[in-house]
Amino acid sequence: MAKNRSRRLRKKMHIDEFQELGFSVAWRFPEGTSEEQIDKTVDAFINDVIDKNGLAFDGGGYLAWDGLICKQEIGKCTEEHQALVRKWLEDHKVEDIRMSDLFDVWWD
Repeated sequence: MAKNRSRRLRKKMHIDEFQELGFSVAWRFPEGTSEEQIDKTVDAFINDVIDKNGLAFDGGGYLAWDGLICKQEIGKCTEEHQALVRKWLEDHKVEDIRMSDLFDVWWD
């Protein structure tokens, strides 16, 4: 049964036009990668892919990294965002790249 909710309530609940889609991502740096190189690569990832495309990344790691990617503003990530992230990681020679399907970051 559909409910008729006010715009304010839909926004507060992050549903309908306020739904936010994101995806999880994980990768590994090759064994022996220096801490300096890891920092440099992650900084470039944030600058080249995340910030440039209005995305946000919440994650961490050392040799093995994982995290969540979503939009900086209310909105939905797309398969194109996933493809950008995957291509950048592949181009920078990280290993074992894994990504989830898009999911509702508030309700899934």
